Amino acid sequence: MKVAIVHDWLVAPGGAEKVLEQIIECFPDADLFSIVDFLEDRKLLANKPVTTSFIQRLPFARSRHRAYLPLMPFAVEQFDLSSYDLIITSSSSIAKGVRVGPQQTHISYVHAPMCYVGDLQHQYLRGANLLRGPKSWAARVMLHYLRGWDADSTTGVDHLIANSQSVARRVMKAYRRDAAVIPPPLDVRKFELRAHKDDFYLSASRMEPHERIDLIVDAFNATPQRKLIVIGDGPQMASIRAKAAANVTMLGDQPFDVFIDYLQRARAFVFAAEEDFSMVPLEAQACGTPVIAFGRGGALETIVPVGERQPTGVFFARQTAMAIRDAIDRFERLHKYITPAACRANAERFSAAVFRHAFMAEVTRAISAVDLPERIAAMGRGDYESATQQHGWDGDAASRRS
Repeated sequence: MKVAIVHDWLVAPGGAEKVLEQIIECFPDADLFSIVDFLEDRKLLANKPVTTSFIQRLPFARSRHRAYLPLMPFAVEQFDLSSYDLIITSSSSIAKGVRVGPQQTHISYVHAPMCYVGDLQHQYLRGANLLRGPKSWAARVMLHYLRGWDADSTTGVDHLIANSQSVARRVMKAYRRDAAVIPPPLDVRKFELRAHKDDFYLSASRMEPHERIDLIVDAFNATPQRKLIVIGDGPQMASIRAKAAANVTMLGDQPFDVFIDYLQRARAFVFAAEEDFSMVPLEAQACGTPVIAFGRGGALETIVPVGERQPTGVFFARQTAMAIRDAIDRFERLHKYITPAACRANAERFSAAVFRHAFMAEVTRAISAVDLPERIAAMGRGDYESATQQHGWDGDAASRRS
């Protein structure tokens, strides 16, 4: 089969690019497409060339590619994929909107629906300070147009794969479509288990409002006997640093090896965001470090709470400093039930090898579902009855589809 892989944009390495890396591993001869490509780490792409859109050549595309979002639906539709048998899109925004024909199979791995035009629109407008004024109304009109395009673009997808149960539920809300679930891959080889822990808690994130680092710092401000280390930088860095008490250390951005060292030594990792799927709590568990997390979204799928077999952490039910403080108290009482080995074993369920196996199984299932009517139509009556018995096909349903 001739295979094309389409990714939204290639600007910086992140969770979506790690998924893309494994998809390329599954299909090493595939051709790559992306709206723009400014990725410096070419190892993620197996050093393969990338076909880009006209947006690649527009002014400031490297630094402000998102400013061209209104042009991206048109741009992605210009990719000529007519010579490919299988099209795989890696999409949290635009990629799944490529144009495909009736004889082609289109499988889309959805990192998230286009959330800034859906249920999180008001949160994004608030974060961009676009709640009032002419710019706000212009943004709302653009998002309204994109919401319609996003819904329509899904009709060209034969098979949807979501990165979590949370995203699968959002896919159903947005598109009225079922999606298989395959969690993103974690390269567990980069994280070594460390059984002995030091006497500090760790949080690591970009300092964005939705990450709720401010609440974690407030919780530790109220418990000066406990030490917190925070790694990361961003828009809220100055305000959070200004209110941090003496027991809270703000390190800013750190190299990967420094981050891993703290992650291995931490008593527990504290995570207060609600995200569809986050890799950092899994990375903590790969190091043998328990997680104290907000019990919503993807955390429910990657952390095993105390009370269940082989627990790896505890949850808190509300995004408040008091709830975080209570969860830390509960962790202190129950941490003896959480072992570094259990944390590591849980993280290994999300290894790259597990991802590739599950992804190829879904691709095979999707191709078989598309090909089945054509195969039946080409069969003689005797061949059809034999195949029905051998494969357990539903003859009446298959006949209707053919």
